[in-house]
Amino acid sequence: MGSYVHFLDKPIFKIVGESADRLGLECYVVGGYVRDRLMNRPVKMDLDFVTVGSGIALAKEVRKNFMDLDFVTVGSGIALAKEVRKNFKNKPKLSVFKSFGTAHMNAQGVDLEFVGARKESYNRNSRNPVVENGTLEDDQNRRDFTINAMAICLNKEKWGELIDPFNGRKDLENKNIQTPLNPNQTFDDDPLRMMRAIRFAAQLDFRIEAGTLKSIRDHSSRIDIVAPERIAQELNKLMSVEKPSYGLGLLFTSGLMNEILPEVCALQGVEEVEGHLHKDNFYHTLEVVDNLSKTSENLWLRWAALLHDIGKPKTKKFIKPQGWTFRGHEFVGSKMIPKLFKRLHLPNDGRMKYVRKMVMMSSRPASLVDDTVTDSAVRRLLFDAGDDVDDLMLLCEADLTTKNEKKKRRYLNNFKEVRLKFKEVEERDHLRNFQPPVSGKEIMEQYGIGPSPVIGEIKEAIKEAILEGQIPNEKEAARLKMEEVAKQLGLIK
Repeated sequence: MGSYVHFLDKPIFKIVGESADRLGLECYVVGGYVRDRLMNRPVKMDLDFVTVGSGIALAKEVRKNFMDLDFVTVGSGIALAKEVRKNFKNKPKLSVFKSFGTAHMNAQGVDLEFVGARKESYNRNSRNPVVENGTLEDDQNRRDFTINAMAICLNKEKWGELIDPFNGRKDLENKNIQTPLNPNQTFDDDPLRMMRAIRFAAQLDFRIEAGTLKSIRDHSSRIDIVAPERIAQELNKLMSVEKPSYGLGLLFTSGLMNEILPEVCALQGVEEVEGHLHKDNFYHTLEVVDNLSKTSENLWLRWAALLHDIGKPKTKKFIKPQGWTFRGHEFVGSKMIPKLFKRLHLPNDGRMKYVRKMVMMSSRPASLVDDTVTDSAVRRLLFDAGDDVDDLMLLCEADLTTKNEKKKRRYLNNFKEVRLKFKEVEERDHLRNFQPPVSGKEIMEQYGIGPSPVIGEIKEAIKEAILEGQIPNEKEAARLKMEEVAKQLGLIK
């Protein structure tokens, strides 16, 4: 089916091929590497540093973001992995999974996966297959999509020969995602493949073939048997693409979003009362995510963009004469974040708190564009946002989705003014990551008292005085304020 010797220009392929020949095994490189080379996509690896006992020094830092290399052999993938490992002087750790007939090693920064060709059968209530030994054809049949089912032979006799039984090359040319076999069986067996179809479409800017997309719609409820962390991994990959709205839109139209992110799904729709309409907050949200993605690769800021309006359905009210309002939606939305993260097994740590904070504060900068805004209001926002204030501004600017160019320019100019106010106040008052100029320990030592609510009262009074501009953010001024408050509380006469 054609020779692709030029795809095998890295030493690792020769190492694996020669190892397979010594064992008398058929061997192929499969999956993403073959797909991306055929697409002329940049492959995130450089295997020239992989050596056979030459003693070449490893890179000083662990290489990151390399593509995994997947090798399939007709026989024992574990035996092949052990044979390949002998070629590395540093003898990388080999992880063996006997029940699946697979093995993994990280050879000088590159993940190498070895599996014996297999066929699979599924229990309908689980996506974990029953595995049997099989032929290369069996193994290609079980692949998720035609574009991932291609294999290049590494054996000496057929070195570089492409095996493409499902016309994956044609689907690459036509920018098409479809399954090798009947999509109903493919998605019923492993519902995570529905998420992968959409993620690949978003990553590669491909379309999902009509029958395949219909099958995803028909099987969307099956996603509930997939572990939440696997769903979260696919969502994170989707959110990391250049234009996430395409994949998010497919999630919505396929029915999958209603299963995994009902809070976002609930934003869709427009209601009219007495001639008053509100915008469709779902499609607005997709615009916001795309706008933000143009200025930031921060995954968690993108999540904040996706979730910044999820409190609107719960706060929507029609009030005469102004029309529709969503008062307090930022607060309500921020309260929804921990539960959503927990359900999807997203990280319950500083990243969740960061997203919650961004959602909670998402409208704050817009209130600072008025000329009458006081330095106190600016100080408070800087104090609350801390080092995340620049991210907050990116989110607020991305939230501008008006099609009125004149209005948009006016708002963007206003935000420039807000940034200038931040700079002026920050240079003067140093409020990012604010720490009280006087510590609790100093207060206790000054007045000979132990830990008590009084300490907190004094520190809070100092903080408020600084934020209100009554005193500068300096040690001496803070100590004078401490004495004033201590006198009021009866600590000194």
